[in-house]
Amino acid sequence: MNQLAETVLQFGAGRFLRGFVDRFIHQANQQGQNVGRIVIVQATPGARANLLAQQAGIYNALYRGVEDGEIVDKTIKIESVSRALVAGEEWPEILRVATSAHLKYIITNATEAGYATDGTDKFDDKPPKSLPGKLAAVLWARYKSGGSPLVLLPCELIERNADKVSELVIAQAISWNLPSDFISWVTGQCWWLNNLVDCIITDGPADHPLALSDKMLIAIEPYALFAIEKPARGMPPIFTSPYLHVVDDLSPFFLRKVRILNAVHSCMVAKFYGHGFETVQQVMADRVANRWCRDVVFEEIVPALVARVEGVAEFADMSFERFRNPFQVHLLKNISMNHDAKLQVRIAPTIDEFTTIYGRPPKRLMEVFHTKIPS
Repeated sequence: MNQLAETVLQFGAGRFLRGFVDRFIHQANQQGQNVGRIVIVQATPGARANLLAQQAGIYNALYRGVEDGEIVDKTIKIESVSRALVAGEEWPEILRVATSAHLKYIITNATEAGYATDGTDKFDDKPPKSLPGKLAAVLWARYKSGGSPLVLLPCELIERNADKVSELVIAQAISWNLPSDFISWVTGQCWWLNNLVDCIITDGPADHPLALSDKMLIAIEPYALFAIEKPARGMPPIFTSPYLHVVDDLSPFFLRKVRILNAVHSCMVAKFYGHGFETVQQVMADRVANRWCRDVVFEEIVPALVARVEGVAEFADMSFERFRNPFQVHLLKNISMNHDAKLQVRIAPTIDEFTTIYGRPPKRLMEVFHTKIPS
């Protein structure tokens, strides 16, 4: 596997991408698909790039939970990452990777807060501060070098994520007065794949034997879904995975996942974080807290969605089963990151739709929306 070319440039070193797409690519490589290896870009200074370097890009994922009615507890050693680069320190090398003939994919995960340009980003910044600025610079370098078009997979939980990132990149390119031929190449020849990602991934438990030697240890649940909407001009070549599904319409997948599972996570943060609860599992184990969560889902969220999305109640039931995974320690503190931006995506649309349908606002969701959480 170490002989495979670096074909993926990934913006984001967090546990989600490492336990999700990076795992799928690792497994595809093992199956002989030879997808290639991943160069991770860490946008901000921090320890992850150094830790990955110390571990030669190798880390472990604890695959734990209930699968097909049976308890599973195994370890997956993930070896798809070639190296990690810090944007502020190694931008020329990142641009070199961007112009490589081997590169095929760009993957991102900047959370909801990353979906914005920065008015102070300049064309000659090394690097630009925003994700759209970095992507515009990377794509411009590739275009100038004569490189082939790329497949772009933004994995943020934003509806029609690829369309929105593409729009931001084009806005950045226009503000930099980049030529129209480049903009046409970005929009018409590169592949922007709208997608929905779903898997609960947490830090590995500190008391696990591997935690002593693996500082990048993560824990993943057995459930995972990577739904990609087929573009109008057809799908580009891409790796296969049991978790990857190409669909004609992504909207029902997005609505069920973001407006139920992720919404409940944000509800837990607003209602219980700082009030004696530290994890999702503690909320689920408390009778009163569990009841409140079920009420907000089945009395306010599901009623707003049920008329236009199939299987919402069943998905909600499955979500509560996933929340109770006894192997995971899902910290409310981690979920609280970028909380206000998440509310706009996960909660606000349901409040609007519920109010339109029933002529009154949903009481619990309104409480969530207006609660200030501990910083």
